[in-house]
Amino acid sequence: MKIAILLKQVPVKDATLKVNGDGLWIDEDNVTFEINESDHYGLEEALRLKEKHDGEVVVVTMGPERVKESIKQALAKGADRAIHINSSGYSNPDPIAHAKLLCAAIKDENFDLILSGLQSDDLGYGQTGVLVAEMLGMAHATLVMETDVQDGKIKVKRELEGGWFQSVELPLPAVLTIQSGLNQIRYATIKGIMAAKRKEIKEIAISDLGVSDADASGIQMHKIYLPVKTKQTVVLEGDTADIVSKLVDKLKNEAKVL
Repeated sequence: MKIAILLKQVPVKDATLKVNGDGLWIDEDNVTFEINESDHYGLEEALRLKEKHDGEVVVVTMGPERVKESIKQALAKGADRAIHINSSGYSNPDPIAHAKLLCAAIKDENFDLILSGLQSDDLGYGQTGVLVAEMLGMAHATLVMETDVQDGKIKVKRELEGGWFQSVELPLPAVLTIQSGLNQIRYATIKGIMAAKRKEIKEIAISDLGVSDADASGIQMHKIYLPVKTKQTVVLEGDTADIVSKLVDKLKNEAKVL
């Protein structure tokens, strides 16, 4: 079974973030990065499926040179090889553009299963896996909490709202986006870390993918900023009817929660 795990590197959760000079992204100079949380669970599920059904797990990631650290972590845990789309100097935040580039890099690999995390911890669009499935013409399921591969099909358990779950059977090949908490994540062993040094990391430049319209995407970042912390106390006076009327007005017109 040939499995791809789409992996993204994001800032650590407790990082102190500052907006960079052009106001379009964070200043990354003093920020530490890590593997996106739900991608950790996607990787773990890919490794368990490999152990159960044999085959190969390929890490596929896009990012600047720093993402190789996360690639090495994934290889040390048991992934067999990696494909790194080097996006140094490329800052398009659009998930459609990302999906086009990912598809161009993996379309000839003929994966049986492609896994990704549900969404990234930085931008949180939650669209990349779904878009990859659509572009490659593959079945897909989101919010996956459990998988069972049998006879050219995969049965998955999806998490819905209100504590409900849904069981869906998909033909292979398929794309799944994995919910955090699916499995207990393993740690890399010393043996795995040493073995990772000998595993292949294929590097591909964006210019080599032939995706000429990758920059002509629907989303453009115009400005990001840190929220301004403010607080204000208002005392409502009068009889009960007056206070209720004033409170409803403020909730509706100022707080805009009604």
